[in-house]
Amino acid sequence: MSGSIDSDLFVLPEMWSTGFVTEPKGIAKEELKCNALSWMKEMAINYQIAICGSLAISENGIYRNRLYFVDGKNGIVSYYDKHHLFSYGHEDLNYEPGGEHTIVEYMGFHILLLTCYDLRFPIWSRYAEDLKYDMIIYVANWPESRQNAWQILTRARAIENQAFVVACNRIGDDKYCHYRGQSAIISPIGKTLASCPSNEESSVSFILNLESLVQQRAKFKVLADRDKR
Repeated sequence: MSGSIDSDLFVLPEMWSTGFVTEPKGIAKEELKCNALSWMKEMAINYQIAICGSLAISENGIYRNRLYFVDGKNGIVSYYDKHHLFSYGHEDLNYEPGGEHTIVEYMGFHILLLTCYDLRFPIWSRYAEDLKYDMIIYVANWPESRQNAWQILTRARAIENQAFVVACNRIGDDKYCHYRGQSAIISPIGKTLASCPSNEESSVSFILNLESLVQQRAKFKVLADRDKR
């Protein structure tokens, strides 16, 4: 980053510094020794922004797929440990799942942090009395072969929870998959507000209006009729 910064929040893909690592030994870092996390902190503080992205972390011999939210405006570092580990890709063999939700407050928004495979499990992200939020951030390594699900499920999670969704997916290749990106910012009615082109390294931004969300929820009270968990 250089020059002026015209966004308040930057979102990076799942395991953005390494690609999706299912065998983390020798790759995952302890927090205090993680250069990628140090970079996130430095950039967030220097530019007075927030940066969100996941990293492979080693913690007392246990590996975590940990999604960090670094708030440089307030000097706060929050994190969420991925709950649904991708057993199809053997992520569950080496990582320990998280068991708690994380909601961060930033610039008036309450933001739920989630990671990749979590997208397939609507109950885990369901808006509730004890899980109130305005936005969901999903960071992902979502392959081209299942891109249709990425498009549908990100919009479904926005619609069913009447929330903004910011979904950040990687591009490129590893030995298993091709990734075509198509990151997007989605409205509470499932409308694509902004999106990245397919198979192209790019970024996209959009100004979100919290008041419009509040008004929509007050007018069309879908959440009041939701199933209680």
